[in-house]
Amino acid sequence: MQLSDRGLLDRDKWESEGFTLPRFDRDAVRERTRKAPVWLHFGAGNIFRALPAVIQQRLLDEGLQDRGIIVAEGYDHEIIDSAYTAYDDLSISVTLKADGKIEKTVVASVVESLKMDENGMLRLKEIFAADSLQLVSLTITEKGYNLLGGDGALLPGIRDDLEAGPAAAKNYLGKLASLCLHRYENGARPLALVSMDNCSRNGTLLYEAMRLFADGWVNNGFVREGFPDYVGDPSKLAFPWSMIDKITPRPDDGVARILKDAGLEGADGGVTAKNTYIAPFVNSEESQYLVIEDAFPNGRPPLEKEGVMIAGRETVEKTEKMKVGTCLNPLHTGLAVFGCLLSYTRISDTMKDEALSRLVRRIADEGLPVVVDPKIISPAEFVETVIGVRFPNPFMPDTPQRIATDTSQKISVRFGETLKSYIKSGALDVHGLRAIPLVMAGWCRYLLGLDDNGDPFEISPDPMLSELKPLLADVALGADADHRETLRPLLSNAAIFGVDLYEAGVAEKVTEYFEMMIGGAGAVRRTLEKVLL
Repeated sequence: MQLSDRGLLDRDKWESEGFTLPRFDRDAVRERTRKAPVWLHFGAGNIFRALPAVIQQRLLDEGLQDRGIIVAEGYDHEIIDSAYTAYDDLSISVTLKADGKIEKTVVASVVESLKMDENGMLRLKEIFAADSLQLVSLTITEKGYNLLGGDGALLPGIRDDLEAGPAAAKNYLGKLASLCLHRYENGARPLALVSMDNCSRNGTLLYEAMRLFADGWVNNGFVREGFPDYVGDPSKLAFPWSMIDKITPRPDDGVARILKDAGLEGADGGVTAKNTYIAPFVNSEESQYLVIEDAFPNGRPPLEKEGVMIAGRETVEKTEKMKVGTCLNPLHTGLAVFGCLLSYTRISDTMKDEALSRLVRRIADEGLPVVVDPKIISPAEFVETVIGVRFPNPFMPDTPQRIATDTSQKISVRFGETLKSYIKSGALDVHGLRAIPLVMAGWCRYLLGLDDNGDPFEISPDPMLSELKPLLADVALGADADHRETLRPLLSNAAIFGVDLYEAGVAEKVTEYFEMMIGGAGAVRRTLEKVLL
């Protein structure tokens, strides 16, 4: 069986092997979408294929939509060639349930895939000029919204785009801003730009980026003064906040074997030159949540028909903070850091470790006192599902190494916001925290690139590694040394931790735990067991 439009003509063969196939006329949907697009998505990775693309597929299957999604990729163009056009933009969504059952769905809702190169940008301009376009969504990762470097100055790529103007933009956000400008210049039609990335107040981050380019290009004489007004008018350009949650690990070899055994040709994946793991399928868990602020000035697909929660901004903010700052992401980071140090390669296996199981429970317990219940999702029930069902799922091939990627970009939201809330409350004592400082210390220990036996391991990609590793270059395992001054430049960096840990009152405990964990072979394990008694 070949994953292609032609290959799907033999429906009986696919269905006999347990695949769920699309029930709509894809050629007709493709033609309508090309003429009058409704939904464009930036970021062609796994979370897009496993959640937004599947939602639109179900809407199409049920006759609630008659157009598909167009996807564009601006960071790793090889994804488009190898994971989209090679398969006629089809993919297979493999849902791995905790009871061992597997669902295989051929997803056909993506009907056009584009690179953000010169030719792709011409097509994207056509799409952005269309009256019909309602929704532009993004999953470009947290680091995709970075505008400033560690020194507070504009990143070189952002600065270059501001100075070169919209026609010469090369940065992801710069290109997006140039497309918004094109829509403004072609009738200033309304549109919703929805960030679905795991960032606090993601819609505002996206707005601030677009406004930076709009103001900068006006000041530099590239565009008319009305463009910033267009960006700043929510009846024209809206930037809804959102919260998305679905674990989508890298394509797993075991899943590829299952698909090959079912008769699929070319199921093996690969890795792009930019280290993106790709395959004709995406494997993910069954649990999923998507909450989006109700701010769509040009209308929207009926997303609520497929489980998307449409709510007010305050509710979205609460669900986002609940998930990113307390109930999921901090627990994930704790398991990732210590999972790597203890040489685990599966998140599900870390949950079999009594000390790590206690760690995630303690992280949640320390965060829950400052969670505001969003009402549409119970924080306590969410945590219990995470700890009791999602993380221990033995059929989910997620790894600590994947979750540890870009930790420097995540730790401020996942832990810093909790520290801020403790301080602001006046009634909660940060000095009583143990698990959160332990994870921060564990991350510092992780940056040494040595596991608990003292053997080297590969640190997951992180944009700040070149800055962080030299700070700890003189740290040696087993050496009796005072590292208070060694850690000071790191622990005082509010850009990383969200707060200056010295001012927050937890730096001494982080330092203490770090020094315990560099005591030699087995010191990480001993520290976990001592701190979490």
